[in-house]
Amino acid sequence: MEKITCNIDSYFLESSSYKKAGRHNRPDGTVLNVSGVKIGGKGFVMMAGPCAVESEQQLLSTAKAVHEKGANILRGGAFKPRSSPYSFQGLEEDGLKLLEEARVKYGIPVITEVMDTRQVEMVCKYADILQIGSRNMQNFPLLKEVGQCRKPVMLKRGMNATLDELLLASEYILNGGNEEVMLCERGIRSFETSYRNTMDLNAVPMLKQLTHLPVIVDPSHGTGHAWMVPHLAKAAMAVGADGLLIEVHSDPQQALCDGPQSLTIEQFGSLMIELKALSKAVGRNLIVTETSII
Repeated sequence: MEKITCNIDSYFLESSSYKKAGRHNRPDGTVLNVSGVKIGGKGFVMMAGPCAVESEQQLLSTAKAVHEKGANILRGGAFKPRSSPYSFQGLEEDGLKLLEEARVKYGIPVITEVMDTRQVEMVCKYADILQIGSRNMQNFPLLKEVGQCRKPVMLKRGMNATLDELLLASEYILNGGNEEVMLCERGIRSFETSYRNTMDLNAVPMLKQLTHLPVIVDPSHGTGHAWMVPHLAKAAMAVGADGLLIEVHSDPQQALCDGPQSLTIEQFGSLMIELKALSKAVGRNLIVTETSII
């Protein structure tokens, strides 16, 4: 009798529920092109900016600084999901207009969060990348709605979600016809209280094994401490992430949202220099802006 052999990993991937996100669909991985910035492959991208858009001066000064230091995508929240209804909720459409102003002025693509199906059309008007936050990872109506749009989407892992649940959530977007999806590991909730979340860097190589989608790491939310961010950022590059999402504020002590985990402009510049050196050691190409000073 002829002996039948079976590659368990291959069988699992091809027979899994990841019909569109599974690595077997694109063994070489997906590379997204966002206004000329490529996400995936050998490149390593930097998305940086304030947690929340607070004012024109605050956003434009931060955008100018991170752009000069090499960041190729500007992050900034116009809609802010907060645990307390009394905390700053964001400038909403006025914040989106400021992000568009920064994009035009500095020629840098913008990523911002969308929280509700009713906001999708508005956010698409101003943003280059739609972010689905951890609290909305399994907001299935929202996932279906962004699946209908033709803007790149960053899907953040829920704070209590398994990787299986994250990938199945991505299937909702992909199944809607939007193939421009990237995943984001931003730390998960655990019993540890020394830091904000447990930064699950195990997730990066596992996701790279399971899916062809690019994987971004957010060490700002993953730690909650600015001093820890550079350490986890470098570790993320070393384990195979395709880029970072970093919170940077010109004056973190005065930030209306997440000041303790935000890097100063100077700290961000130092991190970019360290990442450039590390990228050569781990075989990655740190993509920086043409006007970068590093």
